[in-house]
Amino acid sequence: MAKTREIKRRMKAVSNIERITKTMQMIATARFQAALRVVTQSQAYAQKIRELVGELAAAQGGEEGSVSHPLLRRAETPQRHVLLALTSQRGLCGAYNTNVLRAAMAFHRQQADGAVDLEVVGKKGMAYFQFNGIAVSRHHDHIGDKPQLADVEQLASDHIKAFTNGQCDGVHVAYMGFETIARQAPRVQTLLPLADPGAASDGAERGGQVAASYDYSPDPQSLLNELLPVTVKTQLYQCFNEAVLGEHVSRMIAMKNATDSASKMSRQLALRFNRARQASITTELTEIVSGAQSLE
Repeated sequence: MAKTREIKRRMKAVSNIERITKTMQMIATARFQAALRVVTQSQAYAQKIRELVGELAAAQGGEEGSVSHPLLRRAETPQRHVLLALTSQRGLCGAYNTNVLRAAMAFHRQQADGAVDLEVVGKKGMAYFQFNGIAVSRHHDHIGDKPQLADVEQLASDHIKAFTNGQCDGVHVAYMGFETIARQAPRVQTLLPLADPGAASDGAERGGQVAASYDYSPDPQSLLNELLPVTVKTQLYQCFNEAVLGEHVSRMIAMKNATDSASKMSRQLALRFNRARQASITTELTEIVSGAQSLE
């Protein structure tokens, strides 16, 4: 009887866990769908910005290296880098944070010739670096689960200012890039210096697109001076959006696996409970028959 009572308590506990994980899976699914809409919309905007910058670069000169801007400055021997790691505020999302932090640490080890200033978004990344004794220069704890454009723009402006003032030679972002629902890959994207917009425009022409001729007012250089900082802010905001989307996907998959495991364990416990109850009934019947036979 004691064994069946213990199995019944375990069945109740597993059933409660299954209900909790099922609820968390449904919440993660709803948040994933909302985040997917944001990523889709921001991707279209970022793509249009890149195309416009490429057209302006082609209109200014067309030859590689003709565009000059402080955000395109590339140091011959980079000495100081800024690495921004985008992690989650909460756990229960599988190997999401582990993969992002592994990519960040791999980049950190590669920069043996230069110093790396670590900046972290999310409590999980901060806890990881503190546990391993790695110094973190800035922790952006004001950016929560839903990054706001104003906060991301302020962060990008700080990095732009530091880069143009020569305080760092490169700004990089470690995050979980979203490809499909079944595939997310950790990336370390170089935010600054920006890629050469002239090369992007040449690639578009080689892709078969016909370059249109425009009259610009003001001149292309003035427009580039305005659009290149916008490009940096847009890229960083896109990184944040994809990181949030990857977190929701990872949590959705992790909670589904946990729900399936709990359901499988419930079936196994039910089978054990039935066997234990049948064994208990058989034992009681045997004792009754034995007692009746001893009285004859």
